[in-house]
Amino acid sequence: MRSGIIIAGGRSTRFGDADKAVAALAGVAMIRRVADRLAPVVEELVVNCRPDQQAAIEDVLESGPLPVTFALDSEPDQGPMAGIRDGLCGASGDHAAVVACDMPFVDPATMDYLFDRCRGTVTPPPDADDVGEPPYDAAVPRLGDGWFQTTQAVYRPEPMVDACTAALGRGDRKILAPLEELSYAVVSEDELTDRTELWTFDNINTQEELKAAEERLAAE
Repeated sequence: MRSGIIIAGGRSTRFGDADKAVAALAGVAMIRRVADRLAPVVEELVVNCRPDQQAAIEDVLESGPLPVTFALDSEPDQGPMAGIRDGLCGASGDHAAVVACDMPFVDPATMDYLFDRCRGTVTPPPDADDVGEPPYDAAVPRLGDGWFQTTQAVYRPEPMVDACTAALGRGDRKILAPLEELSYAVVSEDELTDRTELWTFDNINTQEELKAAEERLAAE
């Protein structure tokens, strides 16, 4: 079974006073766009957020493509790694796609490929920098600047939860800290561009970026 985890607990300080998870992007709440794009490749949706966000998010996801459960922050404002951990704790699947709520262009076909890379059911490129041997605990995109995109990635919930819990327990909140304990597929930019456009990894942090995203949608 495949789970989809949407991470929505951040404070969105650069976005302004509004919660960007439920902010309208061309008339549709941002988190709803993420849910709609994940739905073709997962069998359940789990939203990680703060308790005070739940009612508004439930409202915009009502009558959505899949039933939604909530994995609320155990300790709010502990950063994205804690959100990933808490979200994965709510997953029923043996693999889970984790996507931030502010990534409305996430490509379902790319997530499908990340599931396959994590399971080791597709052959990686000969120059892949994978750590360990398949099947992996995670499949994480790495873009051209070397940045690992951990909030548009696929994980095996149990080992990732354990690795996040261990990192948080020792006071290490770096988003890459859990990967140091795992085997993982490194999905390179070249590997990604064979399958999708890199702008599908864009996230929206500001009102200006929201406007640009609306212009992109209008041009499609």
